Amino acid sequence: MLAERLNSPVAVLLGGTSAERDISLQSGNAVLQALHNKGIAAVALDTAESGWVQELIEHYQHVFIALHGINGEDGTVQGLLEMLGISYTGSGVMASALAMDKMRCKQLWDGVGLPTAEFAHLQADSDWQDLMAQWGEAMVKPAHEGSSLGMAKVNSAEQLEQAYHYASQYDAVVIAERWIKGAEFTVAILAGVALPPIRLETANSFYDYEAKYISNDTKYICPCGLAEEQEQLLKQLAEQAFVSIGCTGWGRVDFMQDEQGNFYLLEVNTVPGMTSHSLVPMAAKAVGMSFDDLVEAILALSVEP
Repeated sequence: MLAERLNSPVAVLLGGTSAERDISLQSGNAVLQALHNKGIAAVALDTAESGWVQELIEHYQHVFIALHGINGEDGTVQGLLEMLGISYTGSGVMASALAMDKMRCKQLWDGVGLPTAEFAHLQADSDWQDLMAQWGEAMVKPAHEGSSLGMAKVNSAEQLEQAYHYASQYDAVVIAERWIKGAEFTVAILAGVALPPIRLETANSFYDYEAKYISNDTKYICPCGLAEEQEQLLKQLAEQAFVSIGCTGWGRVDFMQDEQGNFYLLEVNTVPGMTSHSLVPMAAKAVGMSFDDLVEAILALSVEP
């Protein structure tokens, strides 16, 4: 049993100071309960509180990272834990930093020949008219935020400029992507293997914060409805994208599919949500894995045999 292999209680890092703090608290508390259900001693540590690092050093050798966003999912906490010699769940420093940076992640995918939508790094003096003339519609994103924070869909030069200023409140780096009209899919990865894809349907203009965490009308379709050959291609692309940036353990890869059936990579999440609305637990359930079993499996991947 995993509980017997652990030489200290598990610290569940949650909360933090990013814009995704509220979601992290939900994820972390769900993980904490699952560990307790499995008979694993675990304690929550909120990284927004003073003294958490010292408490970690004094009492813990194992960490389950349930932090989302900056200062949790971007390699910073991972680097600290590496230096302290404390085991932790999920990807390492480099992969976490790359996955958190949507612009550099897309640059890497372009470089290795994986499909991702055309994009541009927006700045205050960008040619808004030219970009919209090329694309017609676009999605604007802060490069280092998750949970769809700061995002907006635009279809005019004026909207593009407004969306840039809105997104720049969240991040100094803002990108725009050519809008892909079609279906949205997500693929969870566990131990390097893709779980069944989920198709997302929302009445909103895109799968935004409200659709992710608040709305009860968002539809999560699994089996996703793709033909077998297309589903296998989607899973293969997810695994390739995950490996390409050096990810390990667990995560989630998001896609759009255009009206011609082509898949385009959006991003990799190295610490996906673990709330009642979250997608990785849904995918795990589709292969007969309970939430508690999923949490235990993620933790087990980070502990030396």
